[in-house]
Amino acid sequence: MLRDANSTMGRLRAVTIDTRTTGGAGGASSTHLTTDPKHACAATTTWTSGAEFGQIRIGDTDDVRPNGAYLKAAGHTMRGAQRQSRWVKSPTSDAQPGDGLVECTREFASFGEAQQGDPAEVDGSRATQTLVTDAADKGGTYTFFIAAEGKPYVLKVLYKGAAHQSTTSYSAFDKPVEVRAPAAAEVLDLG
Repeated sequence: MLRDANSTMGRLRAVTIDTRTTGGAGGASSTHLTTDPKHACAATTTWTSGAEFGQIRIGDTDDVRPNGAYLKAAGHTMRGAQRQSRWVKSPTSDAQPGDGLVECTREFASFGEAQQGDPAEVDGSRATQTLVTDAADKGGTYTFFIAAEGKPYVLKVLYKGAAHQSTTSYSAFDKPVEVRAPAAAEVLDLG
């Protein structure tokens, strides 16, 4: 069942992904991502501290916009940082693991040991739970909620680990996504 769901998700032309995370180093956060999921996406991550980080990725270009609270938390004490509202453009090749940038492409693949769980409901839709444990993630468990009617979309994934927990919801399957780069006047010229 999970393999079929991953295959269906891998063929999507567009999807919206909302993730809420608690615990971990940065504290509680939420991310809203819309992706095509081949080469364009837009994401906004907000933390309970008030920090916010926006990203637009089109092809091989990232436009990013951290707010003042994000810059302060990252140790930047630039004058006027509290009013920061401009985007910064950079090539995606500059992106490094752990820098907070999201990938537009999504890999939906099976992993770990899976077993079918109880029937459930996700936002009014019937679903089947699939419980997954992975030996590489000591103490972490995943619960996949897979649509029980129509195409076997992954509707939601709950993760419970020793350090943090997250809820990831998927919606707007194959609904057109329009991702636009910021207007030139909104982009900070680092030169």
